[in-house]
Amino acid sequence: MGSGKERFKGKPLGPKTTKLKADSHSGINNKNKNKKQQRPNKNTQNENQIGTQNSEDGNNKLQPASPSAQLNSFLDKFQSANRLQLSSLELDSLTDKCIVDLSGSTDQDVENLGKHVKAAFGPSWKAELCDKRLLEGKVDPGSPAVLIISTSALRSIELLRGFRSLTKECHPVKLFSKHMKVDEQVSLLKDRVNIASGTPSRIKKLIDIEALGLSRLSVIVLDVHPDVKGYSLLTLPQVRDEFWDLYKTYFHQRLLQGSLRLSLYGPLISDNEFKGKKKRPNE
Repeated sequence: MGSGKERFKGKPLGPKTTKLKADSHSGINNKNKNKKQQRPNKNTQNENQIGTQNSEDGNNKLQPASPSAQLNSFLDKFQSANRLQLSSLELDSLTDKCIVDLSGSTDQDVENLGKHVKAAFGPSWKAELCDKRLLEGKVDPGSPAVLIISTSALRSIELLRGFRSLTKECHPVKLFSKHMKVDEQVSLLKDRVNIASGTPSRIKKLIDIEALGLSRLSVIVLDVHPDVKGYSLLTLPQVRDEFWDLYKTYFHQRLLQGSLRLSLYGPLISDNEFKGKKKRPNE
């Protein structure tokens, strides 16, 4: 019986083994060919991606894209999230000048945020970001020059660490709901405010009730750094929707008019490039 089993096993194994080797060998060749063919496409994609990470040297430094690439990516997300198409007139009004140029900066982290914002204001940075005096007709109370928008209270506080050198005299205002009441924030906004940081929903609420002013607003910093799950301000479902509601209501027209600039701080990753992505109901 033992020899019979050996003959039974031996008959099918010969041809199957040979076939598997041949398939395997051909699969490897095809795989290698595919890799060679895909590399140019991958490089092309990285050139257009904002904040591409360079992992080859192990440093994971951000490689920011040009203002034009950042603006195109932002507008694509805006149109996709809101299911609308901007007119040619609107697109013509939205130029590279709408974006704070950080294409030469690979150190887009909390410690350097204040330095980058300071550079964006040029020679007037001290008067705009450090002075604590209210100037009638020029500086209205509760109207920041810089508004930082992020996904959470903790992240809002963390980003303010980058402004410590600029906020010694005129303290920043925190605009989020965690452990902070609206009345408390309304009181803080009765003084001069140069820098404010918060979340989309609370920021919109304070603008709605006319506690937070926009007369001095010159730069909005959008924190697009992904969290541990890969989500960011423009991809975390609920926060993303709240941000676009805020943007459409109060910021889009100002961007069209040229009175406002955006700073996309961090790698602006597309919706399908992070882990844990939840599909929208209509996808």
